[in-house]
Amino acid sequence: MDEDAVMTDTPLQVSEGQVTVTYDKPAGLAQPSREFKDIQVKVHVRRPERDSWVYLGRALVSQEFMGQNSRVVVRSMSSGKVLVVFGEVSDLQAEKRGNFVVIGCIEGGSVVSWSLNALNNSETLRLLASVELACYKCSLAVIDPRTHAKIRRRIERTIKEDRRRRHKRRKDHDAMIDAFSRQHLDEDVESNS
Repeated sequence: MDEDAVMTDTPLQVSEGQVTVTYDKPAGLAQPSREFKDIQVKVHVRRPERDSWVYLGRALVSQEFMGQNSRVVVRSMSSGKVLVVFGEVSDLQAEKRGNFVVIGCIEGGSVVSWSLNALNNSETLRLLASVELACYKCSLAVIDPRTHAKIRRRIERTIKEDRRRRHKRRKDHDAMIDAFSRQHLDEDVESNS
């Protein structure tokens, strides 16, 4: 035989006792699976002009497919109510911080931050990947990459500006508390003398 039987679709012929082996593709490889195992998370939200996180409870994150598009749905475990939906129309930036995925979502001119705390690192990476894949504007990136990059930079700039304002507010607040506490202590020392 001149050809390698493994590399072709022809049966392999062996001289000792007729044995025929054919190589077929498994049926499971023909269609990619679209199943997504739900991820259990703890959800916190930080609303615009707030510096603290508010705990909303436990939730299940699922990925729903509609044709070629998908969206990520965060649903409360206790009530079944949809807390938030992230899709291709969402202007957001997602990043991993430990076992947390922090999602900064631009709504109007302000930023709403969602913190999804997964059980372990593997679940956190799956969660981050599903959010990024569901929210990535694929058609715009292919059709007009310049506009796509411009939109991504605008989202990043808005979230960075919100973070800068929040940190400045917190620093000013801490400085005011510190100044007040020093002033109050000085008055106590003078009154005791």
